[in-house]
Amino acid sequence: MRTYRAVNLNALWFLIALNVAIFIITLVRRELIYFLGLTPALLSQQPWIIVSSMFVHGSIWHILFNMISLYFLGSFLIRAAGEKSFLAIFFLGGLAGNILFVLLANPFSTGIGASGAVFALAGALAIMVPRVPVFVLFIPIPMPLWIAVIILLALSFLFSGIAWEAHLGGLLLGLVAGLIFRRRRRIYYF
Repeated sequence: MRTYRAVNLNALWFLIALNVAIFIITLVRRELIYFLGLTPALLSQQPWIIVSSMFVHGSIWHILFNMISLYFLGSFLIRAAGEKSFLAIFFLGGLAGNILFVLLANPFSTGIGASGAVFALAGALAIMVPRVPVFVLFIPIPMPLWIAVIILLALSFLFSGIAWEAHLGGLLLGLVAGLIFRRRRRIYYF
């Protein structure tokens, strides 16, 4: 059974607009990436970077993939759990990813991007609706969400320059959030 109802996506569109605005600003002033990006060795002197790094992206492909994922996963999660839960999972997942990055990454590397937060959304949905069919950009056939999440996480470990620590931290928080929602025994209609 499917239900169709109007969904207020203001928080989602605000996050996408904020990411795009910061991306444009950092295109003009590249040095801001290092002022806003998460460098573990600088965290005690620049505490804002634990949050600001979630809104900085290094290339058009980086922001494009993250914002497309944020839109589809975010709009789905807003319908399933509500806007407040979406925002909580987004920010807590981003923070969890950044904390794992601080703990495990090279202290002088700089981590940027919304990927940890996006993986948190994916993790929550993978527990709540694991078999919902999704498309991954480079695979032209639909697959269950839980398989897509595993594939994307595995790719994080295969390529250098990807903050797998942030992906893993966000995913773990999302899985826990999904379990909490599942325990509430809410019925999801999609």
